[in-house]
Amino acid sequence: MVSFGNIPAERAAIESTYEGLCTVSEMKGVKDPVSGKTRQQPVIVFADEPCGLSQSTLPSATQTVTSDKVEYDAKLFISPDVTIKPGSRITVQQNGMEFKGEQTGKAFRYATHQEIKLKEILNA
Repeated sequence: MVSFGNIPAERAAIESTYEGLCTVSEMKGVKDPVSGKTRQQPVIVFADEPCGLSQSTLPSATQTVTSDKVEYDAKLFISPDVTIKPGSRITVQQNGMEFKGEQTGKAFRYATHQEIKLKEILNA
């Protein structure tokens, strides 16, 4: 049994619930070797980081003439040792599904983990 106040044991208990792996990319200036111009492109800053993903709002559906959209918010639980910048693109593989989203604010850090709000838009 985990007792409160034992941060390493609490962190291990939380991390034992992580069922996903995430890849995080940020927009960075990348120099084109041919033209010499620098362009903003997504660059992977880390991959296969253990994490947990939880839905934080129920999906809402919108129907338009051209497409149907399903939108919902999620929360990412991840090690406090990694730094994920606001606006980063995050892909999570968990329980046979793939979630693609964008960080919508600053991470909230605890000694044992951090929580990051994500926004996903799916075309149904």
